[in-house]
Amino acid sequence: MNIEREDIGEEAAGNGGIPRSGGRIARGLEVIAEALRNLPAGPGVYRMLNKSGDALYVGKARSLKKRVAAYTQIGKLPERLRRMVAETARLEVVVTHTELEALLLEINLIKQLMPRYNVLLRDDKSFPYILITSDGAAPQIAKHRGARNRKGDYYGPFASASAVHRTITALQRAFLLRSCADSVFNNRTRPCLLYQIKRCSAPCVERIAPADYLRLVELAKDFLSGKSRDVQTRLGQEMQAASETLDFERAAAIRDRLRALAHVQAHQDINVGGVADADVIAAYQDGGQTCVQVFFFRGGSNFGNRGYFPSHDRELALSQVMAGFIAQFYANKPPPPLILVNDMPAEAALLTEALSVKAGRKVEIARPARGGRRKLMDNALTNAREALGRRLAENVSQRRLLEGVQTALGLEQTPQRIEVYDNSHIQGRNPYGAMIVAGPEGFMKSAYRKFAIAGEVAPGDDYAMMREMLTRRFARVQKEDPERERGQWPDLVLIDGGAGQLAAAEAALTELGIDDVALCAIAKGPDRDAGRERFFSPGRPVFSLEPKDPVLYYLQRLRDEAHRFAIGTHRAKRSADIARSPLDEVPGIGGKRKRALLLHFGSARGVAAAGLADLESVAGISKAVARKIYDHFHAQN
Repeated sequence: MNIEREDIGEEAAGNGGIPRSGGRIARGLEVIAEALRNLPAGPGVYRMLNKSGDALYVGKARSLKKRVAAYTQIGKLPERLRRMVAETARLEVVVTHTELEALLLEINLIKQLMPRYNVLLRDDKSFPYILITSDGAAPQIAKHRGARNRKGDYYGPFASASAVHRTITALQRAFLLRSCADSVFNNRTRPCLLYQIKRCSAPCVERIAPADYLRLVELAKDFLSGKSRDVQTRLGQEMQAASETLDFERAAAIRDRLRALAHVQAHQDINVGGVADADVIAAYQDGGQTCVQVFFFRGGSNFGNRGYFPSHDRELALSQVMAGFIAQFYANKPPPPLILVNDMPAEAALLTEALSVKAGRKVEIARPARGGRRKLMDNALTNAREALGRRLAENVSQRRLLEGVQTALGLEQTPQRIEVYDNSHIQGRNPYGAMIVAGPEGFMKSAYRKFAIAGEVAPGDDYAMMREMLTRRFARVQKEDPERERGQWPDLVLIDGGAGQLAAAEAALTELGIDDVALCAIAKGPDRDAGRERFFSPGRPVFSLEPKDPVLYYLQRLRDEAHRFAIGTHRAKRSADIARSPLDEVPGIGGKRKRALLLHFGSARGVAAAGLADLESVAGISKAVARKIYDHFHAQN
């Protein structure tokens, strides 16, 4: 939001910096001053809300009264906080017993509400782990993500799923552990293919004694726990003993297992810098943006790294960004005993205490100054600097493309939010619409939306589908963001189609009273050749762009992404419908009864054609249930 300069100025002496002008800031200051009258002096969390009830900022304070009072000194606030005060329509507080409780509550509220003026870490994905189960006779090795509900030992986190798959494959070759599901394991009568290619010892059919299999499991656990050298030494001794007894086949098998372990070590940098269990977090700032690289070390092994670009105001210092990042990063992840940083976060002592409470043990945040730990930090910082450099270069290129779109389509300003719409169906069945969003930082996948077409639409009527989709989308945004302050309104709507699709889009927006959103339709050229696309805009003749124009490539990419998303949504719905059985519609028929019926009659069609006596003969089907099934399929008769 652009604040009028007169709203910011005119601070009156002796008036606490409150402007005499009746601008937005004055109204925000009135809200804060009114709330100050009843604020306690103790610790707690406060929330600044706009007139729509959305959180602008969440903060914690040792003294709520003193902290909130600071916002009335408008002349001392940075520009971003002045904008926040100008938008504030309500202030809510939660009183806590201690500042630590306030910090923990603040972290949870920021993750939940995503206030625009806080440092925001948009990271909804949990990290993958390796799980070795302990709830069965033959433990299983598997990738695990999410809550740790199953009994067993968890190793990680790993930076990516590919790192987990690569490690599990190598461990299967080294220790011959099973990876199959329990349902498969319990029903095997002969070894599977993994046994044939020497990636499993086939405990399912007792090709290995239970005691020997458990010994392999313990070796795998030792290896993942950082005792890799001990494991290799033991296997080396076994290989030597097998050679001395002329058991060359066993010696060769152990040799292959040692090679598999070496492959894991080559990707993990075993025993780096004397660090056992730690996260190395390096942040680098440039151009008003920050890149944070996190390296995971567990058991002395490097489990990979991942880069983050937290959203924050350009004015924030690195220590403040680091504090917000660490607090939110570990909100849904267990912190390790040691966190190494290149810049100490703000309020490090309080943050350390909060992480220790969450972990149930001591957690240390340290800034290494020398030695092996410093080398690790320097490497992480180099990765952060290079990643941010690449992102800034991409942003410059992206901005140039958006400026090119403005010129090519004759827009009044450079678009910051482009919404692209497409729909998909097969002969009118499973119709779905899709919306993708792009901006200065590329595709905004969290803003993607899908629309199940459910109105009065004739099968295959693409124009009606487009009209319904845009009507629903813009009716909602009119309700949720009527003042256009939350960044939900597009600067450009791009339609996959031609003149007919454009007319449908125009009709939908006109009906809603919207006449200031730029529209454009992109249609494939003759013979559907890419590079010869035609563009349709209201009040403008049909035109094309040069085949090698970068702007054309960019618009093609937007259209293709919308098409991909629409097709994927349609296929998912179609697959779900195909997998659905007519038995699912019979009330009172659960999975167990459905399975019994299908095993007895062979198919749902056989169940539908069965007589009452035949249904009663199925195990687990009572007379009452049989009558219910029979009536369901013969109700019309």
